[in-house]
Amino acid sequence: MKKVKVRLQPIVSNINMPTVIKTTFFPGDSIESIIVATQVGEIFYIRHGVIGTFVDICQQVLKLGSSGGGYDERGLLGLAFHPQFYYNGLFYLHYSVAGTQGPVAFSESFKPNPCDPSTLNLKWINTEQQYDHIDTVEEWIVSSNGQPQKRRTLLNLRRPFLNHNGVNSLNFSPETGKLVLTTGDGGSAYDPFNLSQDMMEIAGKIIEIDVGMNTFTDHPPVVTRFNELPLPIQETLTVIAKGVRNITGISYQRFNNNYVKYVGNVGQDLVESVFSFVHYQPIPVTQVVQASMMRSDSDQEQFINFGWRGWEGVLPTSVPRDCPANAMLNEKTIAYYDEALKTSVLRLQPLISYYHEDPRPDKFGGTALTGVQAYCGYEIPDLTGSVVFTDLARKQSNSPVRGVLAYTKVNADCKQSDYSIIETDYNFGSQAAYYVSLGTNLNQSRLYLGVYGSMKVTDFNLGTVFEIVPWVP
Repeated sequence: MKKVKVRLQPIVSNINMPTVIKTTFFPGDSIESIIVATQVGEIFYIRHGVIGTFVDICQQVLKLGSSGGGYDERGLLGLAFHPQFYYNGLFYLHYSVAGTQGPVAFSESFKPNPCDPSTLNLKWINTEQQYDHIDTVEEWIVSSNGQPQKRRTLLNLRRPFLNHNGVNSLNFSPETGKLVLTTGDGGSAYDPFNLSQDMMEIAGKIIEIDVGMNTFTDHPPVVTRFNELPLPIQETLTVIAKGVRNITGISYQRFNNNYVKYVGNVGQDLVESVFSFVHYQPIPVTQVVQASMMRSDSDQEQFINFGWRGWEGVLPTSVPRDCPANAMLNEKTIAYYDEALKTSVLRLQPLISYYHEDPRPDKFGGTALTGVQAYCGYEIPDLTGSVVFTDLARKQSNSPVRGVLAYTKVNADCKQSDYSIIETDYNFGSQAAYYVSLGTNLNQSRLYLGVYGSMKVTDFNLGTVFEIVPWVP
């Protein structure tokens, strides 16, 4: 693949962790504004280089960093503007709710033991007492006086652990016009309760929400499973995919009369994966619930399944163990052999994979995939029609930390592809540069990169948002 070099042009600096970067036209406005949402709950707009506050929900967002020594995967996770936002002022938020901190499903770190069946069949039973926090998905509106205010709550989700809640988790589908929610398997490691493959569990799925159905259910219950939802809410939901570990949003690219969908699934220990698909069979949640009551899963063979927890991308999920005879080596045992076997044929193959260890000179060792976006612009011609993705931090012996920008070329048949690193010119000096988010404008002709100087959300104001622009020698 062709080597591509770009320039990073700073747009705004000294902000908190930028989790979502998008653009929109505000009602009555002729200028497309850049919108940046931070993990702690601020949402800024940027136009003509001037930054202002669109809405601040810091008081509604759970206090971050207290459980993980400053590291956290909760907070303001998703922001999406209605396709008719310019006319109706509607937008949507997904965040971890203040005051909902629970005792966690279990406190010890989890690793399955293939020799101990009890570790392979754990059940999350006491969900109302043993959980970490509650996430909510809300509809907001810009009122006639220009002030945003909450309009209704769409979902309240109880989450078992601190991590794997998704990021950039709300996006509208240009194909169906519905709001798409991409979350994660609920956290810990290795999906201990196998929520991602359980069709009744909301965790580990990609879900479409028909926001045009005004259910207005007062105070929706806090749930973990689809059958716990009131029927009017069930009727607004369809499920696109399962087998999700942790997804960094969804991106759409039009090919002829079809939309190709791209999602990045964060890996466990070995590999990061970008998946793509065109056709899918969405299943109404009412049908999912009915099938569960009838103990039938006959409709699921056409269902998009990313394979987790049996598969980590292209590889069977493995458990590393130290080799007793050689401290320099470790062995890797298939963690969930029966599940890997069961899903081996039905799962979707990744479009591209990149590994945590890769000795090839033109590749890199990754840490965690943090963003995937289709690029349809022409200013960077070598990237036109490609899919760009980011990794949090390249594995390298020298410091300071640097994230990675890369791309792959895609055909309409979504066959497996190779990737290439995108070189950048920006000098971060001695500052760490974690690549935490990737965004685009409305017509996908511009790309934006969110960078942070620390992995800790409690290290404030270390964020910069860049536009990715053509390289000028």
